[in-house]
Amino acid sequence: MWPRLPAGVPLPSFDLVKPIWLVLGTVLVVALRAAEPTPLFAEDFSKVPAGELPDPPFKLLDGQFAVTAEGDNQFVELPGAPLESYGFLFGPSQPSGVAVSARIWGTKTGRKFPTFAVGLNGASGYRLQVTPAKNAVELFKGETAVATANFKWISGEWTQLRLALRPAPDGTFILEGAAWPATGTAPDQPLVTFTEAKLQPAGKAGAWGLPFSGTPIRFDDLKVTKLN
Repeated sequence: MWPRLPAGVPLPSFDLVKPIWLVLGTVLVVALRAAEPTPLFAEDFSKVPAGELPDPPFKLLDGQFAVTAEGDNQFVELPGAPLESYGFLFGPSQPSGVAVSARIWGTKTGRKFPTFAVGLNGASGYRLQVTPAKNAVELFKGETAVATANFKWISGEWTQLRLALRPAPDGTFILEGAAWPATGTAPDQPLVTFTEAKLQPAGKAGAWGLPFSGTPIRFDDLKVTKLN
């Protein structure tokens, strides 16, 4: 039972308690902002002119990536041909303690599927790759797959990818990757993890695509965040 004020004791007026609520609200907002990851790089391409991928802030590795639009949504698109693996880098060069995320879109053609990825520590670092032909999400160190998990990709829907690299108390480094439909919610736990004893050299974040289905692959909402 809630406690009651003694008879005859008036309730405090709103004017008296208003400053208290304002202070509590300010403290809550500050706490929530402090809990959010610190952005090191963010690009949704809404203000980037259509055409070639600008350098800087992007470093084109290979491929005919271009900024284009469909309706009100603007993004980077990789053409459906040639059928090779292409990528570009972005954000600051970091050794660890960061995460990269992006939304990526593609379609299948018959039994042919695209493959796409985000990565950390440069072109030869770590890569979180969605491989629809295997119904899998894979974690690569260089060209070697070090972890894999089941993942059901949906053709024609945007997929959210996130790869994080953080130092562990014992001196090792933990890689955590997840993928999920962009219209849904992120999984509570990473889909793939890997413990790295010797870290790859520092490098920029990146995004990659292999349009094996012969249709374009699109990239949007690129972010690099500092892990708290």
